[in-house]
This record gives sequence, C-alpha cells and structure tokens, in this order.
Amino acid sequence: MGILKARKNKKYSYSPRYYEGSSTPFKLESKFDKYRKATLETKGLKGKFTTAWDDFRYNNDKRANRTTILILAVLVMLFLFIIDFDLSIFTQF
Repeated sequence: MGILKARKNKKYSYSPRYYEGSSTPFKLESKFDKYRKATLETKGLKGKFTTAWDDFRYNNDKRANRTTILILAVLVMLFLFIIDFDLSIFTQF
C-alpha cells in the first residue's frame, strides 16, 4: 500500500438467504420505469418535459389521457376559483 494510492473498498459476495429472484433485490427501480420513456435518459429539464409531452400525446391508453385532462381541468377551475376570477367576461350579456 503506497502513500499516493487510494484505498479500495472491500467487496463481499452477499446474497440474501430467502430471496429467490434472478436479479439483485437491492437495485432501486420503479415498476413503471420500463413503460415510460421520460425516465430513461437525463437530458435536462426541457428534454424531460418534451419527452413526457410526446409520451402523453402518442399514448394509446385513451382512458389515462382522459383522466389526466379531467384532473388538469379541475385544478385549473380550482385555481380560478381561488383567485376569484370572473367568468362573466365570456358571456355576451
């Protein structure tokens, strides 16, 4: 062991006793990562947003898109209610 050499960490070949899976149980991965393109690469904030927007636009699951739009509409109406927005400007009376 020299003076200028960095010390290496010890490695152990530990495997859990009752785990019967093929891969390691210590890998942190979301169960939705393999279905989403937005989590595959880190391209900055704009790149993540455009990837997520493309994923939303070209998604074949129409029910999920409808649910997302419904939630977004409810949140917008709630925001307009909180700031006391007057919706009468859209009527012609």
